[in-house]
Amino acid sequence: MSTPVAVIGAGPYGLSAAAHLQEHGLPVRVFGQPMVSWRTGMPAGMLLASPPAASSIGVPRPGHTLGDFCAATGEGPCATDRDLVPVETFVRYGQWVQRRLVPGLEQVRVVSVDRRGDGFELKLDSGEQVGARAVVVATGLTGLAQLPPELAAAIPDGPSATGPVSHSSQHRDLSALAGRDVVVIGAGQSALESAVLLTEAGAAAVRVVARGPAAVGFGAPPDRRPRPPFGHARSRYAPAYRAGAFRWLPVSARRYLGRRVPVPLGAWWLRERFTDRVRVTQGRRIVRATVRDGRPVLALRGADGQGGEVVADHVLAATGYRMDLAALDFLGQGLRTGIVARAGGPLLDAGFGSSVPGLYFTGLPAAASFGPLMRFVCGTDFASPRLARAVARAYG
Repeated sequence: MSTPVAVIGAGPYGLSAAAHLQEHGLPVRVFGQPMVSWRTGMPAGMLLASPPAASSIGVPRPGHTLGDFCAATGEGPCATDRDLVPVETFVRYGQWVQRRLVPGLEQVRVVSVDRRGDGFELKLDSGEQVGARAVVVATGLTGLAQLPPELAAAIPDGPSATGPVSHSSQHRDLSALAGRDVVVIGAGQSALESAVLLTEAGAAAVRVVARGPAAVGFGAPPDRRPRPPFGHARSRYAPAYRAGAFRWLPVSARRYLGRRVPVPLGAWWLRERFTDRVRVTQGRRIVRATVRDGRPVLALRGADGQGGEVVADHVLAATGYRMDLAALDFLGQGLRTGIVARAGGPLLDAGFGSSVPGLYFTGLPAAASFGPLMRFVCGTDFASPRLARAVARAYG
C-alpha cells in the first residue's frame, strides 16, 4: 500500500511537520515513539533552558501552545520568562499535542528506507513494507551524540552509562552515580545542569572541565522584554529571525555560526545551584584519555602549555550533537550517497527538500542550511509551514 507522505520521528519537529501536512489535506503516516529523545535522553529533574514562549510546538491550529497545555491541565505556570519548565512537563505537553493532532501515530520503528521507482519503500520493525511518494526525516538527536575524539579513543566499545565514560544523552537517572567522583566535559547548559543534578543526586564530587579560559558562565535574568531564543544580542538576531536567508551564506560562514551561536552559557536560574558546589577547571583541553583499573584518566593541557592529570570514577561528556548522515543508517546506502551535503548537513532547498527528490529533512539535520534555530523547539514555527507547502505543491 502506498501513501503520499511518510514522516519518520515523533518529537517536536515530526509532530509539527505531520500536523501541517495533514492541514494541507495530505494522507500522512507518522512513525516513531512520541517524544522519545526527551523521555529517555535527558536526566530526571532537568529544566528547559528556553522560556515557555520559545518552547511551543508549531502547529497550524490555535490552542496548542505550551501555555494552552498548562492552562488545560493545571500544570505550570508556563506564562512568563521566569517560569521554569521541567522536562517531564514538556514531554507531557508533546504527548498532549500528539493525541490531539496526530492521533494516528504508529509507534513502530522504521528499519530502512530505499528508493523504489519514483518513490520510496519503508520497512518497519513490525514486518510491514510501506510505499511513500515523499519521506520527511525528523528523527531529532537520535544517533548524533558527539564525543571529543581524544575521549572516544579511550573507549573502543563506545560510551555507556555504566562504563567509565558516557554521553549526557545516556542518562535518565543520575542517582546511579551517587557516591562517585564525576568529571563533566563541556560548558553549555547541558553540562552545567548535569553537574548540578549530579551533586543533588549524591555524587561524591563533581568537576566541570572546559576548553575556554572563561568558558563557564551564566545568562542574566530576563527583563521585561520577551526573550528571543538566543538572547537580545544583535549578533544573534539573524540566526533567530532570518533562517530563510541563512542558507545563502557561504559555507564557511554557516559553519562558523553553527559553532558559535548560541554562545554556551548556563541558564540564569542555575548559577546559585552551581556556585560553590561544583569544581571548575577552565582553559584546559583533553589531549589524551585512558582507562586505568576501570577509572578514566584525563591528561589536560592549556594554551600556556601547562597541563595536569585528572582521575575520576566516571566521565560524563555533555558535548552536544553533530549531524552525521552516516548515523542515519536506516537510510539505504544508495539513498545516502545521493544526498548532497554542505556545511555539515544535507543541502536543502527553501522547502527543506534534499538533492534526492521527495526526501525532506527537518530539525537538527536542517541546521546546516537554515541555521541554529533548527536546534530549538521554536524552530518548528519556521520549518513546518514551509516544508508542508513544498510537499503539498509537489505531491498534493
